Amino acid sequence: MELYRAHVLVCAGAGCISSGCQAVKSALEESIDRLGLKREVKVVETGCMGPCDLGPVIVVYPEGVFYRQLKPADAVEIAEEHLLKGRVVERLLYKTPEDGKTAVTSDQIDFFKKQTRIALRNTGIINPESVEEYIARDGYRALGKVLTSMTPEEVIECIKKSGLRGRGGAGFPTGLKWEFSAKAPGKPKYVVCNADEGDPGAFMDRSILEGDPHSVLEAMAICGYAIGANQGYVYVRAEYPLAVQRLSLAIEKAREYGLLGENIFGTGFSFDVEIRVGAGAFVCGEETALLASIEGRRGEPRPRPPFPAQEGLWGKPTVINNVETWANIPPIILKGPEWFASIGTEKSKGTKVFALAGKVNNTGLVEVPMGTTLREIIFDIGGGIPGGKQFKAAQTGGPSGGCIPARYLDVPVDYESLTQLGAIMGSGGLIIMDEDTCMVDLARFFLEFVQDESCGKCSPCRIGTKRMLEIVERITRGEGRDGDIELLEELGHGIKSSALCGLGQTAPNPVLSTIRHFRDEYEAHIYHKKCPAGVCRALMVYAIDEEKCNGCGRCALVCPAKAISGEKKKPHRIDLEKCLRCGTCMEKCKFGAIYII
Repeated sequence: MELYRAHVLVCAGAGCISSGCQAVKSALEESIDRLGLKREVKVVETGCMGPCDLGPVIVVYPEGVFYRQLKPADAVEIAEEHLLKGRVVERLLYKTPEDGKTAVTSDQIDFFKKQTRIALRNTGIINPESVEEYIARDGYRALGKVLTSMTPEEVIECIKKSGLRGRGGAGFPTGLKWEFSAKAPGKPKYVVCNADEGDPGAFMDRSILEGDPHSVLEAMAICGYAIGANQGYVYVRAEYPLAVQRLSLAIEKAREYGLLGENIFGTGFSFDVEIRVGAGAFVCGEETALLASIEGRRGEPRPRPPFPAQEGLWGKPTVINNVETWANIPPIILKGPEWFASIGTEKSKGTKVFALAGKVNNTGLVEVPMGTTLREIIFDIGGGIPGGKQFKAAQTGGPSGGCIPARYLDVPVDYESLTQLGAIMGSGGLIIMDEDTCMVDLARFFLEFVQDESCGKCSPCRIGTKRMLEIVERITRGEGRDGDIELLEELGHGIKSSALCGLGQTAPNPVLSTIRHFRDEYEAHIYHKKCPAGVCRALMVYAIDEEKCNGCGRCALVCPAKAISGEKKKPHRIDLEKCLRCGTCMEKCKFGAIYII
């Protein structure tokens, strides 16, 4: 066994890979080799560490020094100064946006301080391609415990007592779902992991599969024992090649160590897992459509009941949970249901992982106790809104979710509170918007996404969302009519009550929630033909400030519609009839003379 005086952890989640972490790692390894430190310092690739906007990121242990936004040349300097001479490279440390104060280690950074990592306990800490490192972090101990000292009924009761609810969106009690499948007649039974994460801006499940795949495999095996299943499937979208690669290696290693396959731990229990790669259809995130896709059929939802817990894969009892839900199972088994239930709120136990994105300083992956307020997530962890802008709204739950305005910043984030506001927890996408966001245009974006992704099986979703999209698009073009808001509400409530599946039933949420909380913006578009945020192009009016314009002619030169005219060295004019509202003139003006009314 080789011992090292230092370990350098390189964040190799998909975000950091796209920002160049592999080049940083190569430069680091080459420098370590050149300096003769190869036997003293080990470089380890990990999963996502969380702060995606700071990538590429590395952490040097045992000190825990956190370096951010690195380039290959920076890696060379870290090797020469820190790893060889023991001097921390201060210019590469994190500095707080407010006062520029330096943080040496990650636990000094606000982004990490208020997090409680359960589902993400290993991501960014272990090498996801090493089963030995997972085992060193108590990996597969929970599986060993249930197989050697617990009955299937005791396992289910443990999960029920913990209060864990499905983290995929609906929030159904996990232990209850397991119990339904365990008691349902019919064999064989199946265990399925839903990794078809399709919400725009969401990457929680992907990051867990990339950074800690064994936690999912262990949890699925525990469920298999509890309900009497011997086969599991992970349904993951093809757009996640790194997750597929690391999960495939994890399955291979688990089989090699006897942690999957026949007679696990010599107990007579057998369980194996296979991967099914989806083609990226958003509707396959719905459980019955997902099962159809696994079976090789077109991914379309079917009416429920019967629910998959009674009749799922190939008509047999099937438990389906998403990646984050599975990642919570091993710690609950090891630490007890009371420990997990002590975190969170009365009806929403444990933690929730959010993909924090949009107009916020610190974007990335965060895990907080249920009941944490939006204000804490956005301002304490996320670092607030960039550029001194005002917070306007937070979109939770992706295309199926809703918008929460600034007046509800102190509402605790849990299943019940979000539902009362017309939003949903969803899988954990959390998109932050500032004062420059048009809420009508935002509703149009999500409605366009849902309409495009509709499987088309039921008329309310196929036709209803199309009609809603046509109305919203008309409003953003300045062609809204009196009664459009009421018509959108009527259509939205009709679709919610009659669509076949959960995705169709929640499709109107972005429109209904923005009407509920930002009705004045819809009215401004319809009655005053104005976009308060200055986003909807058809409602923009460009003008030239005569005092600032020196008649250089640059704007007229770049205007594709030849809508700008004027004599040289004299203020120019814009012909609004010809203007395409493309913004090229304002972009090219060096004097700030062109503005939007």
